[in-house]
Amino acid sequence: MPTLPRLYAHPFSSYSQKALIALYEHGTPFEYRSLEDPAAQAELAALWPMQRFPVLVDGDRTVLEATCIVEYLDLHHRGTSRLVPADPDAALQVRMLDRIFDNYVSTPQQKVVFDRLRPEAVRDAHGVSEARAMLETAYAWLDRHMAGREWAAGAFSLADCAAAPFLFYADWTHPIPGSFANLRAYRARLLARPSFARAVDEARPFRPYFPLGAPDRD
Repeated sequence: MPTLPRLYAHPFSSYSQKALIALYEHGTPFEYRSLEDPAAQAELAALWPMQRFPVLVDGDRTVLEATCIVEYLDLHHRGTSRLVPADPDAALQVRMLDRIFDNYVSTPQQKVVFDRLRPEAVRDAHGVSEARAMLETAYAWLDRHMAGREWAAGAFSLADCAAAPFLFYADWTHPIPGSFANLRAYRARLLARPSFARAVDEARPFRPYFPLGAPDRD
């Protein structure tokens, strides 16, 4: 009998949640190797010296990076709908939005969070200020982009798998202004999506890990 794909991930990790949303959207059975388990941590270190996650192992195939995992699942473990469209132009739009959420929402959000984990004497106040400014710029662009849209690029897609956890934590880190009604409504729709709601619920026990203090919401 074939073995199930194994996902090395942590429930509180935004990039792990990105891959989990795809697994839940497709209804793909898998073995969850939670990195709360030291044995899973050791397995991950043997698979990928960078020890970054998520990592998917499917038979003799090891897939690194959350975006690539979502694309791999779409190719080899697809459910009833695609997360990357078959049409090349539509797929390009989805991939572009995926990179925007990765680079201009997640990256600056994590800059702010990781800076808080540093000893106070070596914190980078200028870098944090730049990261917050990037988030403000991204929020404004995304608010305009989401006008009249339900999902980021047509049907629910890879782009929304990225948007859900990145906007979730970004709003905790640097709140989305109330004036950006389109973006705030999109974040709320993402939270209501069953696949992401499941990932959020699985991560609830780990909210004390958030170094800025998790807000009493969501």
